[in-house]
Amino acid sequence: MSLIKPFRGLRPAPAAPRMSPRRPTTCCRPTRPACAPAANLGASCTSPSPRSTCRREPILRPAVYAKAAANLKAMLAAGVLQRDDADCYYAYRLTMGNHVQTGLVAAASVAAYDSNRIKKHEFTRPDKEDDRVRQIEALNAQTGPVLLAYPSDPVLDALLARPISARRQPTSPPTTASATRSGSCAIPADRADHRAFDAMPALYIADGHHRSAAASRVAAARRSGGTAGDGSSDYFLAVIFPTAKCASSTTTAWSPISTASKSRRWRHASQRPSSSRKRLRACSRRVPASSACISPASGTSSPSGPELIPADPVARLDVSLLSDHLLGPILGITDLRRDKRIDFVGGIRGLEELERRVDSGEMAVAFALYPTGLDQLMAVADANEVMPPKSTWFEPKLADGLVSHVLD
Repeated sequence: MSLIKPFRGLRPAPAAPRMSPRRPTTCCRPTRPACAPAANLGASCTSPSPRSTCRREPILRPAVYAKAAANLKAMLAAGVLQRDDADCYYAYRLTMGNHVQTGLVAAASVAAYDSNRIKKHEFTRPDKEDDRVRQIEALNAQTGPVLLAYPSDPVLDALLARPISARRQPTSPPTTASATRSGSCAIPADRADHRAFDAMPALYIADGHHRSAAASRVAAARRSGGTAGDGSSDYFLAVIFPTAKCASSTTTAWSPISTASKSRRWRHASQRPSSSRKRLRACSRRVPASSACISPASGTSSPSGPELIPADPVARLDVSLLSDHLLGPILGITDLRRDKRIDFVGGIRGLEELERRVDSGEMAVAFALYPTGLDQLMAVADANEVMPPKSTWFEPKLADGLVSHVLD
């Protein structure tokens, strides 16, 4: 079975009103709007994501997925979305500020995912998997792509370096405050593309573990139930980028500590006060395996030392060093997934957000970490290990609805 294959994508029609593909709502805080709805489609939005269509309904309720299916049906009937006549790959370009990256949209093999040729690096949550499974089943389509990465390869790099034709490149309005724009165009299927990818030992999931896990569950259920159709459910929607173009922004975390114990505990963590927060910025952006922290009174910063860095690919991650040497032994936070005293901020929101939360009194201390590199991610995946929660945060995010994969 091929590692990837072309498919007949479902895309915004060239003559349709300008579309506004959805930023994945799983990366938005509950207190903030997910993103603005499409002006021309009102409450239906442009991506038939359950969260974007029934935002006030609890996830996993049948009404949420029924509404998503109705929205998709209405957009098909109105000609807003149309399906390509022939199997294609798609060039997918993301632009955020001066950063531009181009990837290949393809259908990736579920069998390769199940056999770990498409490699994972984190655990999934059952409730989030269930949400994705029900969305796929309700729509009979995958609207949200998985972000895959591959080690740099001259043949594939040359393919993605070809200019994208402006003739069939629907470009979306900004989907985030950072003005991300997305565009795509079809690339006729070429067997050489298959061979180039099939020669690779592995692809790596950078972002989208719940989407790929849900696709695997849907494929297994349809095979066992005899409803697999033409086998399209044995593949999942993916956008594949070279590792050099996948940008992981600074991962940041904040944690509240009780006032009574804060000073005593903090003296164990750092004895080096700083006169300003410039040190925080310099340390967190300097090199891997360096971290910085900020406290309300002094802006204390505490870089880690090279003697603390082990050889194990997981233990040497900045998030692991922080957890093993400070969060656990000093602050008593040992379960990053369940402990209510810690939460996480995506690097796109910047160090200013950490300062704001500490200065406001909402949080007692914040930590900024150097971005996890793709080489670190691949080393963990190759070792069949799992990263700690929130080890990575990729920007710009892939938009839902720009190209969808229908399950025939």
